[in-house]
Amino acid sequence: MITSPSPAVSRPARTDLSALKFNQVTVIAVTVLAVLLTLPVFTLVLGAAMLVGAIAPDVSPMRAAYRLLGRPLGLKPEVVDEDPRAHQFAQGVGGTFLLASALFTFAGLSGVGAGLGLIVIALAALNLSKKICMGCLMYFQYRRLRYTVLKR
Repeated sequence: MITSPSPAVSRPARTDLSALKFNQVTVIAVTVLAVLLTLPVFTLVLGAAMLVGAIAPDVSPMRAAYRLLGRPLGLKPEVVDEDPRAHQFAQGVGGTFLLASALFTFAGLSGVGAGLGLIVIALAALNLSKKICMGCLMYFQYRRLRYTVLKR
């Protein structure tokens, strides 16, 4: 008797909420320092690290920092069945804003650079305090729009 192989059981994607909190606190702290001290190199490095994490999560510098510092800081993994793609998209948006902030500041437009940095701080604080991820909402709206356009 020939039997067909059973379909592979797919596991839901998983997200570590503690890692997200660590990232948000890091983004807020580093960006506040960068804006207050007018140090665009901080936002440049942080923005680049965030973009690397958004594009290639397995080699994310933010993830490496969390793995190195999370436990000593008392953070315990809080893994949930949640697709991380929306958070990766949000991280990419934040990283892009921080890179733009650094470039504007280097170009002598420190007011624009500080404004972009403040937007990132405000949105990271909103996510940290109220669990409202604007980048995630953007991701879901993009997916919805893409579905609507492709459906035609």
